[in-house]
Amino acid sequence: MARSSQHDSTTLQPERARPSPRPSKEMSIDDVAEQAGVSVATVSRVLNGHSNVRAETREKVLAAVEQSGYRVNELARNLRTAESRLLLTMVPNFGNPFYAEIVRGIDSVARQHGYFMLLCDTGADPGRERSYFEMLRRRRADGAICLDPAAAQQALSDELNTLPWVACCEFDADVGVPYVGIDNYRAAGDAVMHLLSRGHKRIALINSGDGYLFAQQRERGYLDALHNAGIDPDPRWQVHLDSLDYEAGASAAAILMAQSEPPTAIFTVSDTLAIGVVKGLRSIGRRVPDDVAVVGFDDISLAAQIDPPLTTIAQPMRELGETAARLLLKRLANRTANVPGVLLPHRLMVRASA
Repeated sequence: MARSSQHDSTTLQPERARPSPRPSKEMSIDDVAEQAGVSVATVSRVLNGHSNVRAETREKVLAAVEQSGYRVNELARNLRTAESRLLLTMVPNFGNPFYAEIVRGIDSVARQHGYFMLLCDTGADPGRERSYFEMLRRRRADGAICLDPAAAQQALSDELNTLPWVACCEFDADVGVPYVGIDNYRAAGDAVMHLLSRGHKRIALINSGDGYLFAQQRERGYLDALHNAGIDPDPRWQVHLDSLDYEAGASAAAILMAQSEPPTAIFTVSDTLAIGVVKGLRSIGRRVPDDVAVVGFDDISLAAQIDPPLTTIAQPMRELGETAARLLLKRLANRTANVPGVLLPHRLMVRASA
């Protein structure tokens, strides 16, 4: 009996854990180079996003990386090169669809050159913008693209003019950093002249706050176009808002139509406002364009889909983002290079609303 118990206790002892197999050899960049049949320098150029590599060679290297399971030690590389491979994109309002295509353009060019993009919501607040620029000072990011109001840029320009950043869409050439945008003054004038050509003389303006330089420029374009046509702008037909959203546009339209002599056409400084205007006019029984013509600005994707489709000024949004990224990369490649500002062309998209 005792013998049996001893046997049972022996057989019930937990099995000693077996040693785990030794990990396979960690792949190195030399192994990738050997597998792809290229030099280590070529592998390095591919992994760092350099453009001076033939497409066929790049594909061979990337295939070897995939097959071998090689992983770049980002921390070691960043310490060695003092690069984060990170670009910041500072946007004042994530809710505005205008920025979406610009951001896609920035991200596309960044990835082509081996960079990642971090999207930063500043809320148009110079304090929050300053905190993101602090990442540049501490080299946690390599460069920044700023879409914030020019007022915020001006507030920081004295201390930031030595940092690698560019302005996109909203820019002040006097700040002294590279920029890309359109001629807002001329574009607004084109919109108003289109309405004048359709016989309108009572043309209203729905604008955003004058903290945005583009708002100031578009207002001047509106006023000068009317003056040049011999029309004195009526202050009652000029509405300034603190918002660019749909509801703000709808409310502004109702205010304009409540006047004893309402306008026959409305020019807004953004499509989101214009779409809100169309909705607001419909809610009070006004037809577009039979009763009131409406022109927007930006040509966001929704502009062509509403009823009626929106006449608007088209900004080359994707190209704006791509150009901003290229300007920044040019500045990163040579910190002393003179990188000029760039103005891209706009277009008047004539549709059914005006």
